[in-house]
Order: sequence, then structure tokens, then C-alpha cells
Amino acid sequence: MKQHRLAAAVALVSLVLAGCDSQTSVELKTPAQKASYGIGLNMGKSLAQEGMDDLDSKAVAQGIEDAIGKKEQKLKDDELVEAFAALQKRAEERMAKMSEESAAAGKKFLEDNAKKAGVTTTASGLQYEVVKKADGAQPKPTDVVTVHYTGTLTNGTVFDSSVERGSPIDLPVSGVIPGWVEGLQLMHVGEKYKLYIPSELAYGAQSPSPAIPANSVLVFDLELLAIKDPAKQDAEK
Repeated sequence: MKQHRLAAAVALVSLVLAGCDSQTSVELKTPAQKASYGIGLNMGKSLAQEGMDDLDSKAVAQGIEDAIGKKEQKLKDDELVEAFAALQKRAEERMAKMSEESAAAGKKFLEDNAKKAGVTTTASGLQYEVVKKADGAQPKPTDVVTVHYTGTLTNGTVFDSSVERGSPIDLPVSGVIPGWVEGLQLMHVGEKYKLYIPSELAYGAQSPSPAIPANSVLVFDLELLAIKDPAKQDAEK
């Protein structure tokens, strides 16, 4: 199945690469040209994320040219299957290495962070700082809350932010990653926390997007704005 996905991805990328000797020969004026570029860009990012960043663009272009021109293929099917398997294996090895490095870096970050003044570590491994205290109510697992947040990697790279979007969000306390489920129940309405979430309390080895590498420790600046009134929630339904 992975081989078929890789083959399809390569075919899509080749649609953009075929007939293009360099970037200077590519025009991006018409909707079709722009869409073609977008396909290549998206597939290129996907391949790079999977560790397939060393594909030979000229060979890709030659393959699509032979197929469109109905020429005899230069490699037998069993050779292609073997090549795809080797490429997939190498990509998986690279991703495994990156995942291990990310896990080790995250462990080191949390060990150092736990020593900082004001940082509390819970039994689960969640770390937090109280940035702003308040005396509001605390949410229960069954509640829906309104929050503002900014999520970053440990190097400060922002991967998501309701603050940047300018709109807080409503979410069920029990419907988010474990680090949030625990962190939200520690907070009082009106408080701001900084959460340092170990990968096992976030997404673990399963990356939800290219912006969040596997086994990443996630850092959230989180503000609990309100606990939604159940009666109003029912009325809105």
C-alpha cells in the first residue's frame, strides 16, 4: 500500500516536473499553471516529510515522458517494485532516526525545564507554570470551555494559535490531548498557564501535521476564559 502511495505521489510530482529544465522556464500565470505548481508543492512537502527528499527530478520527468509518449519503459516492473521498497525502507529508517532524536531532545528539555523556578511537574509528567492567577471556577471533565492559546515547539516555532487568528475557541475538556485534559482541570477561569506537554501526553509518535514532528514536546500558552453554561449549550443545539 505504501508503495502505491509513493508511486502516485511521484506521478503527481512528475506532472509538474516534466518538460521543465529549470525553475526559470516555468510560468505561473494561468489558473492551470498555478494549480500545477500547487500540486507539485504539496506533494513535494509530503514526500519531504516522509524522508523522500532525494528523488531525482530528471528521472521522474523521464518516467512521465515515457508513459505519455507510450515508449517502452526503461526498467522492468520487478525492478521498480524493488526500487520503491528500497526507497520506502530508507525513508522509514530516516523517520525513525528523526523520531528517536526528537524523543531524546524532548526528554532533555523537560529534565532541564523541571529545574526552573515556578515550574511544577505532575505525576503524569505534565509541567506547568501559573502565569496569571484568578479565583474563577475550575472545569470538570464533562464541561465545555472557552480558551485562547498559542502552541509552539520547544524551539519557539508556532504551529497553531487562536490568538493569532483573533478568535478564542470552545472545546470539550475531555475531547483534547491528555496534557490539555489534565491542564485545564488545574486551572481557574481567568487564569493563564504555560503548559509543557510530554509527547506521550500529546501526539506521541503519530505526527498530526508536518508542523509537529513525531515525539515532540509541545508548549502552550493557555488562557481559560470561561466555562460554558450547559443550559445555554442545550439551547444553542
